[in-house]
Amino acid sequence: MAADRPAGRGRDRRSDRAARALAALRDKAYNFDTDQADHFTTASGWHVDDYAQPLPPEPPGPPVPGGSFEVAQRLMRDYEFADPAIVRAVYAEDSPFESRDMLLEGRFYGLRFRFGVRVGGLVDAELAVDGRPVRRWGWNYRTLQGHLEMGQMDYEVRKWLDSGEVDFRIHAVSRPAHIPNPVIRLGFRVFGRRVQRRFARHACQRMARLTAAEVRVGEAAGDPPAATSP
Repeated sequence: MAADRPAGRGRDRRSDRAARALAALRDKAYNFDTDQADHFTTASGWHVDDYAQPLPPEPPGPPVPGGSFEVAQRLMRDYEFADPAIVRAVYAEDSPFESRDMLLEGRFYGLRFRFGVRVGGLVDAELAVDGRPVRRWGWNYRTLQGHLEMGQMDYEVRKWLDSGEVDFRIHAVSRPAHIPNPVIRLGFRVFGRRVQRRFARHACQRMARLTAAEVRVGEAAGDPPAATSP
């Protein structure tokens, strides 16, 4: 199980609670109709957000060992791009990645909220976008019953094979879920979008920082250098 764990007896109690909450996700369904993706538009009342973050470039051609694309893949798979000051994840490391349940612990003005998501699919393909060849790898998660929101977040790393440019992308569709507690409902109505956008911005910045740092370490160890920006 992966988790951020403080030291001491409190850690054990929190870990036990988190393990029970994670196990309970197995019986939870999505809290929205995933077959209605064509209707997830702003006109239908959904928030639709897209973010793109350049990462250190590579030489043109397929992704290189130890380069930005490969490093970003690992960071995405391990959910390390998420700012732990905003959200932390607990999951069973031996669970199948393509259908993994994840317990997210959100931190909001000193309060903590736990909610579940489930990995809903993987993207691993090479295709043409506007006539340019691009290699894509990514995954999404979808919200489960009990989440404060309904929707899906897609995370993807792309390498443009003609130029060597690499970028990290987030695509999100969301809307508030039914929140019985009136205080939490009001707080989410006032601050929810602000926190949501902050999470995405920090995720992009953290991904760029961690990827660049790991690529530099590889270069120092004698791995093939990444390309410089044109």
